[in-house]
Amino acid sequence: MRELQITLEAFRSLPPVQPRELVGLWKGRGIQSGHPFDGVLENLGWFGKRFTSDMRADALLFRAGGRRLIAINPKWIPLRLALRFHGLGRTRIARNLFSYLQRPLRARGPVASVKTMVFGDVESAAMAYDDQPIVDHFRRIDERRVMGAMTIAGESRVYFFELERVDEP
Repeated sequence: MRELQITLEAFRSLPPVQPRELVGLWKGRGIQSGHPFDGVLENLGWFGKRFTSDMRADALLFRAGGRRLIAINPKWIPLRLALRFHGLGRTRIARNLFSYLQRPLRARGPVASVKTMVFGDVESAAMAYDDQPIVDHFRRIDERRVMGAMTIAGESRVYFFELERVDEP
């Protein structure tokens, strides 16, 4: 719990970012904070996120093969089960199974909206998922990096991650 508190304080100390500043492709990595999802996305081949100029987003981009990226539609992910059985998400079995599920889970377009929202009394860019009770809140680390705090409605724990702007693969 202390790890989470330290990470939350670090997030809250960062300056806000405007939604338009997020447009582009971002490579992600989780920040260890004691959340059940720590290490899960990386194990499954998570690449990051893509934000479009019309303030929509590919919320979950994964690597498929070499350099190809696949946007996954998170509406098919059973969040409560994923939280409960999070340990499975860090296994080789989960990684192999997920590689087979990528095609049927593929998004048919952006699956989230980018807007300004308040988190910790600070208004900053956020990404609200269309079909899941998830909001990712963002704060600026520097010109090329932002920190994200993923919140799930009804869940007190926050998952933290970092995004770094990259060129299209």
